[in-house]
Order: sequence, then structure tokens, then C-alpha cells
Amino acid sequence: MTIHKILKEYWGFDGFRPLQEDIVNSILAGKDTLALLPTGGGKSICFQVPAMAMEGLCLVISPLIALMKDQVENLEERGIKAHAIYAGLHKQEIQTILSNCVHGAVKFLYISPERLGSTLIRDHLSQINISLLAIDEAHCISQWGFDFRPEYRKIIETREYLPKVPIIALTATATAKVVEDIQHQLGFKKQNVFRKSFERLNLHYVVRTQENKLEKVLSSIQKAKGSGLVYVRNRKLCEEIATFLSLNNVNASFYHAGLQAEIRQKRQEDWIQNRTRIMVCTNAFGMGIDKPDCSVVVHYEMPDCLEAYYQEAGRAGRNGKAAFCLLVYHASDAAKMRSRLEQSFPEEAILKKVYNELCSHFHLPIGALNEEGFDFDIGSFSNQIKMNPVVVMNAIKLLSQLDILHVNEAFYQTSRLKIILKSNELFQFQSMHSPYQDLVKLLLRNYGGIFDNYILISEKDLAMKLNCSETFLKEQLQKLNELGVLEYIPQKNNPQLFIHGHRVDANYLKLNPKLIKERKEMEQDKLEAMIHYAENDNQCRSRVLLDYFDEHHVMDCGACDICIEKNNSIWPEEKMHQLLDKLFQLDPSIKWQIKDLCKVLPMYKEEELVRAFRILLDKGILHLNEQQCISWTKNHL
Repeated sequence: MTIHKILKEYWGFDGFRPLQEDIVNSILAGKDTLALLPTGGGKSICFQVPAMAMEGLCLVISPLIALMKDQVENLEERGIKAHAIYAGLHKQEIQTILSNCVHGAVKFLYISPERLGSTLIRDHLSQINISLLAIDEAHCISQWGFDFRPEYRKIIETREYLPKVPIIALTATATAKVVEDIQHQLGFKKQNVFRKSFERLNLHYVVRTQENKLEKVLSSIQKAKGSGLVYVRNRKLCEEIATFLSLNNVNASFYHAGLQAEIRQKRQEDWIQNRTRIMVCTNAFGMGIDKPDCSVVVHYEMPDCLEAYYQEAGRAGRNGKAAFCLLVYHASDAAKMRSRLEQSFPEEAILKKVYNELCSHFHLPIGALNEEGFDFDIGSFSNQIKMNPVVVMNAIKLLSQLDILHVNEAFYQTSRLKIILKSNELFQFQSMHSPYQDLVKLLLRNYGGIFDNYILISEKDLAMKLNCSETFLKEQLQKLNELGVLEYIPQKNNPQLFIHGHRVDANYLKLNPKLIKERKEMEQDKLEAMIHYAENDNQCRSRVLLDYFDEHHVMDCGACDICIEKNNSIWPEEKMHQLLDKLFQLDPSIKWQIKDLCKVLPMYKEEELVRAFRILLDKGILHLNEQQCISWTKNHL
């Protein structure tokens, strides 16, 4: 089947977006490929389509469990067999998934990077027919990236098992230095980068310096149309701002990682379906969510770096229509952020104390090794050791960057089980243990494939059907687990913490002062770039962003707050009408790009035209599609 037929049959698209087809063909030609596409640029299509055209399995490395689960569900809905292996899965679950992969029953296998190095997975890799290795969020492999994860550095070892398998690395945010480092760290045979411009013509970047931030957020949201996001840095503020907006007749809710999984899922769905207009959230919200009609993104507080800001702001306007990205700034914000950065690099004594307390908390003796991980609640742990949770969190983050431990994000795992007795053994067990007959029969009647795979269950539903309490049902399932009839894994909603390697005496913990110093200097540089963006009052916002991402030869956007002030003097009403008359004489059926219009209208300077087109796009007179082509109708003119 051709790649175009695959795209149409499984994704329903008639054609690829710009660069997608070039990337797909590069992979099919067996070339190591780096795809640098901005947020919403369709990165997953770039490896999923060629993988469907190739014999064998596509191994996908991704750092975010929620994103892996979403992509697996999305593929399954399209009739494509996919699985994910991440922290928190039972060893037998992993064994079952890997066995299915060995027998060719799976097309996509998602694995978190910290799981990739486990003995169980390594032992199976050589038995699986792997056709493609895809690395999502590839900037995590570079210590110069904004979300460095040391476990990504071990991916290169996997290539030794797969010498002839091409690799595709994908990221939405990377500077030239990071682009170079990604290819080096992944062992690219030859440099091969496909880069889409970071320019988003339909986005209005605005910064407002304000004493009363809440009032500015409220007035901006009241003026804006459509749905939106308000990003904040902590959970308490998240709830407070949502309450403030609701009291002022704005349909708002809030989302952060501290909410129960069911609540998070419902609130996410309410926002996607426009039952909630404004979602006030931490950066836990948004990754992997594709809502094309989000029209406004407000940052109540600025992120640590421009990479994070660009990614979050880029969730606006994915449908190509005009959208607004507002950063509300206060003169004291820069000092607060610099102080926060200092606190995020605790002293060596604190790092060793937190490491030692963690190992003791989980009863891990010196010399012991644990590959399964532990359920981790940072709040209760901090209370137990009588340390400030912020200090503990900063120590854990730094220990993670030093590859000493790792904590994944909190995620919801539904209860699941699998019958491990053979059918004849189960029949014999039922005849000898009558109190469990009704439950076993109910399981067999309701869940097909329960002997072969782990089945997702709802204790609440099962209890209702058995006419018993949920507590009693769970006790019965646990007892059947103890009797060796089935494996029952109750639901969980906690992060997982891993201590890397064998536990050592904290006094002999190998910290890396040189790396810590380099990380701190790099994060200081990134923060200063973010502060410059916020405090800049004379340079086009889009150009500041693009310059940071090494796109230096671009023109002013014509749509940010700074450009609009300039435009008011450059394009008076009479001059704009003259331009419209000239556009009216052109053929509106042609797919015009801005560069083409600049050639057929040589009486105007290119920079002037770009500004004019941005104004006309905002007024709805011109329209911009995903291919960045401008169109209009005579009625609009």
C-alpha cells in the first residue's frame, strides 16, 4: 500500500502537510532523520505512516506516559495494534506485551526511556522484527535542551542491537546547538534535518506589563472570542484564578496534576468539547491535546525558557485562524524567577540527604538494586523527613539530571487482571472453592481473552453485578491473586520513583559538579532570554522568538503588540484601500503565498506587504490555510 493510501485509509487525509511527505520518504529510504516541526505540526504522522508501509514493528521512545497512552488509544481506534510499556506495569504484563511483539501481532510499541534499558526488554529486542526506531521529544537527549533527561543518552546502546534500522527523531523546540547534539547523541550516520519554520503567521504575541495581573487576565478573556488556556506555575494559584474568573461570569475550570484522574479526564474532555471555555492550568495540561479552535493562551506567569513558552503558546490557533498569546508581566517577575532558579540548584549536602532519605523511606539497603520502582508521594515524604517540599522537589529534579534517580509523572492506571490457571485447572478450582464460583463465572462471561491478556476491569461495575460491596469484591480478587488463580493489579494514580543502579552510601554518591555548573549556567541563559522577550519594547515579538530558534532572516510579523503600533503609521486607511483594489484584480482561485504576492505587487516593499497581509488576515478579509496559502473571495473585498 502506498503512503498516500495509508494516509487516507487510516487517518482520512487526502494529502500531507508541508515537509511531512519529504520526512516519510527519507525514512523509507533508510536514512536517519531529524524532524523539527513546531507544536501542532503533525509529527506523529511522520513516523506512523512510514512504519505502516514497512514490514515489522516501530519502536517508539517517549518520556510522557499520558502521551504514550493517548497515542496507543488513537492507533487502536484506527484499527492499528499498539502497546505501551512504562513504569508501573506488572512484570507479567510486560512479558505478555513483548511476547505479542515477538510473534508479530503488534505494529507500534511505545516504551519510556528508563524502561528501555531493563534486562527483560533488552533480552527481547533481538527477537522482535523492528523496522523503525522513533524518538519523540528528542530534545530531551541534549544537555543543552530545556528538558534534559539522562536516560535518553542510553538510546544509543539500543542502536547496537538494531544496526540496520533507521531512526527518526522528532521535536518541536530545538536551537541549532541542540539540533547538532541530538544527531550526535543518537549516532546519525549522516546529518539529515527537516526543519519547518517556527513562524506562526496567525498568532498575535502580546506582552502587557501590569500591576493588577488578575484584572488584565479577566479583561483580555472577556474581549477574546472562543476557548482558551491560562497557564500558571502552581496548583493553589490555578484554583484561585479559576474561581475569580467564574465569579466574574467566565465559564472557567482548572486542571493540575493533584486532581483525581477521573476529574482530570472529565475536565480535559469538557474543554475539548467546549463545555468549558477557559481552562486555568499548570504545564501538566496540554501535551498531546489537539484542539484546533483554541483562540487565546494567557501566561499569568512566564515560564523558565522560550522553548516552554513557544510550546504552550503554540496551542493557540492550530486551525490557522487568528489567535492571541498574551504574557502578563510584572516588574518584580524577573527577580522572582532569578531567585527561583537559584533555589533549584540545592547544595551537595541537601542532595545527599534527600537521596539517603529516599532509599531509607523505601527500605532499600546499601548494595540493593530495584528495577520496578516505587509509588511516590512527594508531600507525605517531605512531611516525614521534615523538609520543605519545594527543596525536596528541586533536589529530586537535580538528582534526575545527574542520572541518580528518576521520577515519572503521575498517571492513572485502571485496575486489570489476567487468569493464570489453564481452563481445566480453573474448572477444578471452582469445584473445590464454591465461595468464588460466582465471581469467576462473572469474569469469564464478561471478559474475552482473559486467559491471554491483562483485561481492564471496573470493580464498581463487577460489584453491582454480584450485588456486593466494592470493598468485598476487591478482597475476593486479592484472595484469588494470593491463591494463584489470577493476577490482580489494583488501580493507581501515583508517580513512580526509580533509584538508578545499586544503592550506595550517600557519602560516596558520585555527584558531578562540572555538569551541575554547566546546567545552571545554561538555565540562567535561557531564563535571561525569556526575560528579554518580556521586557523588550522595540523589536517584533515573533522575530525575538525566531531569532532564539536560529531563524535570523525574517521580517516583522505585523501582528504583535509592538508591530501593531508601527503598522498604524505605515498603513493608513487610504493606502490599504489602494492595496485591496490591486488584490481584487488578481485571480482568487490561485493558491497565493505571501512571497508570490510580493512578486506581483512590486510597487510595495516586501516588509510593508507582510504587515498589510497580517492586518487583512486578522480582519477576515484574507484567509490562511495549513499550507500557508492566502485566499479570498470577491465578496470579502
